[in-house]
Amino acid sequence: MSATRAIEAQPQAWGDVIVARRDIPTSYHLAVVLDDALQGVSHVVRGQDLYAATGVQRLLQELLGLPQPRYFHHRLILGPDGRKLSKSLKDTGLAALREAGMSPQDVRRLSEFD
Repeated sequence: MSATRAIEAQPQAWGDVIVARRDIPTSYHLAVVLDDALQGVSHVVRGQDLYAATGVQRLLQELLGLPQPRYFHHRLILGPDGRKLSKSLKDTGLAALREAGMSPQDVRRLSEFD
């Protein structure tokens, strides 16, 4: 892994972040931060579409005195229609692409933006 570099937080990208509400026990951001800390997560790899959420989570980690994992945000893998592939939309995962005979180079081409 390459050397760590500082990334400037951009709070204007976060909007109004809800940490707790009366009708739910906790927010997504708080749950993720606590869950990662309790599980001893040291590295988080996710798509660039979740980059802004990382700033919120890093702030919560700092405020709560929790360990801070290393983060890597990769380019999104796109389908033929240009839409990002998503488990929530039942899109094909990397394992299925490999089983279908796609090489790592083929998958990388799916993540290239025009």
